[in-house]
Amino acid sequence: MLNRIQGRLTLRPGLCVVALLTGAVLAAPARAGECPADKMKAGVRTQGELQPKGVTDTILASVDLSKEKVDLPDHQLRTRKLVIQPGGVVPWHSHEDRPALIYIVSGTIEEYASNCSVPIVHKAGEVSVEKSGVQHWWKNTSKAPVVLLSSDVFHDMPKADPHMM
Repeated sequence: MLNRIQGRLTLRPGLCVVALLTGAVLAAPARAGECPADKMKAGVRTQGELQPKGVTDTILASVDLSKEKVDLPDHQLRTRKLVIQPGGVVPWHSHEDRPALIYIVSGTIEEYASNCSVPIVHKAGEVSVEKSGVQHWWKNTSKAPVVLLSSDVFHDMPKADPHMM
């Protein structure tokens, strides 16, 4: 496996390729848990918890997209930090008009999606992609707080709650 050249140890060329590929796989971003294929079914869940519980939602920054080259009137690109306490709930919501990427900073949390008959487990270091067709709610069933970073395109409608989950 190792070659000795002029007193130094070196990897054989074939082993270098394996090491590089292994490093590339290990360095790839992790995808959040997904619904098992045999548990997917449209409309299996039509609602869930309706009120937030034990959630701190802090808007860290936002960009008014109507003033950017994308010219998306009444929309913001925003990033929020959510801290969900043990037993805490991010209530039932839809992503029809609000695509999002959710990065799980720390902890483990369960998602209850409209198209999955079992809870989907999300762990630290994973990213959940939320887009049109996604309706769900999340619950922290662990004994420790869960921290999420949420970046989404938010439709800034009259009377819209900027902390809408």
